[in-house]
Amino acid sequence: MKNLKTFAWGAAIATVMTVGAPLAPVDLFGISPAFAQTVSRIAVEGNARVSDDTIRSYVVVKPGQRASAFDIDESLKALYQTGLFKDVVINRRGSTLVVKVQENAVINRISFEGNDRLKDEVLEQVVTSKGRGILSQSRVKTDTQRILEAYRRAGRFGAQVEPKIIDLGRNRADLVFEITEGAKTSVSRVSIIGNTQFSDRRLSKVITTKESGWLSWFTANDTYDAERLAADEERLRKFYLNNGYADFRVISSVADLDRERNVFFVTITVEEGEQYRIGDVEVDSAVPDVDAEELRGYVKTDQGDVYSAEEVSESLEDMTIAIAESGYAFARVSPRADRDYENKTINLVYQVDEGARAYVERINIRGNTRTRDYVIRREFDMAEGDAFNRVLLDRAKRRLEALGFFEKVAITTEQGSSPDRVVLNVDVTEKGTGSLSLGGGYSTEDGFIADVSITETNFMGRGQYLKAAVSGGASQQSYTLSFTEPYFLGRRMAAGFDLYKQTYKDTDSREYDYDRVGGTLRLGLPITNELSFNPYYTLERKKLSNYELYSKPNASPGVTEAIDEGETIKSSLGYSLVYNTVDSMVAPSDGIYAKFQQEFAGVGGDVRFIRSTIDARYYHELYPTWGLVGMLKVGGGHIQGIGGDDVRILDAFYQGGETIRGFATAGYGPRDKRSGEALGGKTYFNATAELQFPLPYLDGVGLSGAVFADAGTLFGSDAAKGSFHSDNSIRSSVGAGIVWASPFGRLRVDYGYALTKESYDEKQEFRFGAATNF
Repeated sequence: MKNLKTFAWGAAIATVMTVGAPLAPVDLFGISPAFAQTVSRIAVEGNARVSDDTIRSYVVVKPGQRASAFDIDESLKALYQTGLFKDVVINRRGSTLVVKVQENAVINRISFEGNDRLKDEVLEQVVTSKGRGILSQSRVKTDTQRILEAYRRAGRFGAQVEPKIIDLGRNRADLVFEITEGAKTSVSRVSIIGNTQFSDRRLSKVITTKESGWLSWFTANDTYDAERLAADEERLRKFYLNNGYADFRVISSVADLDRERNVFFVTITVEEGEQYRIGDVEVDSAVPDVDAEELRGYVKTDQGDVYSAEEVSESLEDMTIAIAESGYAFARVSPRADRDYENKTINLVYQVDEGARAYVERINIRGNTRTRDYVIRREFDMAEGDAFNRVLLDRAKRRLEALGFFEKVAITTEQGSSPDRVVLNVDVTEKGTGSLSLGGGYSTEDGFIADVSITETNFMGRGQYLKAAVSGGASQQSYTLSFTEPYFLGRRMAAGFDLYKQTYKDTDSREYDYDRVGGTLRLGLPITNELSFNPYYTLERKKLSNYELYSKPNASPGVTEAIDEGETIKSSLGYSLVYNTVDSMVAPSDGIYAKFQQEFAGVGGDVRFIRSTIDARYYHELYPTWGLVGMLKVGGGHIQGIGGDDVRILDAFYQGGETIRGFATAGYGPRDKRSGEALGGKTYFNATAELQFPLPYLDGVGLSGAVFADAGTLFGSDAAKGSFHSDNSIRSSVGAGIVWASPFGRLRVDYGYALTKESYDEKQEFRFGAATNF
């Protein structure tokens, strides 16, 4: 009986399980029977803007197919990834697969509240959400982080951003980002650890991350930027490698944020190593018909010199180009450096080998929204189809960085359509290239002067230079317009023009009215990387009036006669040869700058003369640890009338405090005895020796000092006859100056004391003006 009951219960359970099997969602093999049945059609519900067909296109299952749990999951993912829907549900109604969606709202408008430092126009470029676009929660979160990152890059690490969604009904909404900018997070201290050969003060000039100071509000270089700090590591590395420290390395660079004080403390730890000089230098060629001895003329690393990675790189470039021009496009020049640790020298071997035959398949330019592609491409010595060369690629990168159009330049390579094809990817980050300058100053000759100029170094994204300037004061006005095309006729030569108009009224040191209007057409032809030839043509009208000179030669006693009064036209051809190896045109510390110029007037016009001038400067860092820089300068000039013509007063040379400090403008040289008016001279010579140095505890605000000695002379005048002062005696002075690298440019104040002078010279002990070097 017991066995019979047991059998009955078992039969009942088996029956229930058998009957219930089609109803229970048991998935023994990973497939839900409820979904695994064949789908006859797909129904869409809840959509208003997105069409049924668009939604069905994202569903993996198609009518006539079975719907597995995996297929349904993939369909859900695809629909969510569109960003069109807030919620998606997929279920079955018999053989119908129902897709029910809840659409995301449409953004009516995007607004920013509380922002002051970053304007709406800037933030609109940062966020990816756009007006009339779809409101996506994931995108809103991403945009919040992008805004925070923009504020961090602007130096505000305490900024907070809270997005608010305002429902407008009818599935529309406003997106508002409420921003609390917070105070600027500045760099309180920059510490460099491990340096013994160069002082902190000297290295602070190498890096761009600066400590917060009273000018930081203007320069904005005291904000922490991770990319800037990484770039500073590279700047330090290049600086040390160019000064012989081949083993130099940056051990670490750390930025610690003090949240209570809202400041960063930057610490850069370095290991300098030993300084090396250049030992033996050899050129070895494994390429037939490439003579190693002929290549030695391109080597710039001489035995005994301090090792410089930059000079090694320049040698590689010059040799590579010379070999390529000889028909060996695939030849590769690579340096081999063998250190002699005992003698602290590096023996260099420039090895010429037959490189791999690879061609440039394509050059992709990315990131430029304003600069034209061809402006970037023309800085490459390679084009599509040319032989690929790594040295020329590095050279192109330096050229692009030197343009000043980009904050960042990165060039990467990848394999092309075949192993011997290379694709170049050029990624740039553009920066502003236009500037508006509003300035003012005081001239001891012309009083207060105001200046307004607009400069664009990348005009219309074409790489062209354009400048318009207006300046004026109580006794002078000046208008100039300059334009330069750096690649004239598609070649690496510059062409441009200058238009100008200047008006000068009589002053205590200029007893005449003077108008000057004209223009210049010019070319710039590079001969080598350091030498250029620059021809030009000038057409100019000069007018001198209200100039009465009582002592004109051969004038009748007691009769007032004007000299050189009236209007003349000058039509002249000229040229200049410029040799330039200085490391900086703003604050040079090493190199030579020399310029020889000649002008021939008489190509038509009213005046005829030949004028020749020379200006040469040599800079050398005497004591790098302290940042002491020595400068020697010499100059001279001569002008001579052609065909018996005298040299007019307006064409003569005028010398003063700009060459010998301690003298007034046009303060020495030929001078009228009765009126005291400067007449200018035909020949001049000058020389300067100067020592420049940072001022302790003040160089952080851009102040440096200088001591100098000047000497020179100016003599010879076609007007200097009879009762005129004119001699070739040497004038000299000594003095000191202060240079301020201000946000408005480099300004300088000098005090000069005249050691030797003539009684009729005019002195001026203090001189203030722009600290222009060239």
